[in-house]
Amino acid sequence: QLDEWKCQLGIHGSFAGFALDTQNHDARSLMQIRLDQALDICAKPGAAWTVVDSPFNHWDANDFEYTPGEPERRVAAILETLSPVLTRAKEIGNVPMLENVKDVNPIHPAVVVMAADSLTLQLSVDVCRANRAHSMTSAPPPNPLVSAAGGNLQHAHLQDTDGYADHHSAPDEENIPFQAVFKALSRTEADPHLIVEIKDFERIQDAVAYLESLGLGQ
Repeated sequence: QLDEWKCQLGIHGSFAGFALDTQNHDARSLMQIRLDQALDICAKPGAAWTVVDSPFNHWDANDFEYTPGEPERRVAAILETLSPVLTRAKEIGNVPMLENVKDVNPIHPAVVVMAADSLTLQLSVDVCRANRAHSMTSAPPPNPLVSAAGGNLQHAHLQDTDGYADHHSAPDEENIPFQAVFKALSRTEADPHLIVEIKDFERIQDAVAYLESLGLGQ
C-alpha cells in the first residue's frame, strides 16, 4: 500500500503498559524487543522516525525537587532502555522521537535528549496531550513545550482538544492556541515534521487548509 508513497514515513513505537524508565530488567528487555521489532518495520520502507512515549508525569514535577539524585536516576534508566534501540536506529537511518504524554515540566524530556548526546534521539511535541496536561494538572500550555524542545524538536503531532479528553479533533474545532504554538516554533531553530493526527481522516485536508489560512502551514 505504500509503494506509491513519496513522502517521508514514520511510526509510533509500542507504548501500552511500557515505561522507558522501568527498573525491572524483565520489563526493560521486553521493551527493547518490542522497539527493535518496530525498527524492523521501519527498515523495510525506510521510515525516518519512531515515536516513543516520555514516562514523566505530574508527580515528578514535585518529587524531583525533594528527592536528591532522582532526576539523574530516571534519565539513566531511560537511556539504559534506549541504548540498543538508538544503536540500531542509527544503523538503519531512523530517529527515535521522545514525545510528551503526561509531562508537566517541559524540561524533563529535553534533559533526556541532552544526556543522550546523540542526533539519534530527538524530541516530539504532541499539542493535544500538552493541552490536556495543561488543563488537568499544573503543566504549561503547548507553546512552552515547543520552546523548551528548541532545536531538538524534530516532530510534532497537530490536533485539537478541549483539554479534558484526547479528542484528536481537527485544529479548528476546539481551543488549542495554534498561533501561539507556531509562534513558539518560529523562534526555535527546529524544522520538525508536522503531522496532522486527527481521528476523522476525512478532515485531514480541511485541517491542513485551516493551518495554511492562518499562515501556519507554509
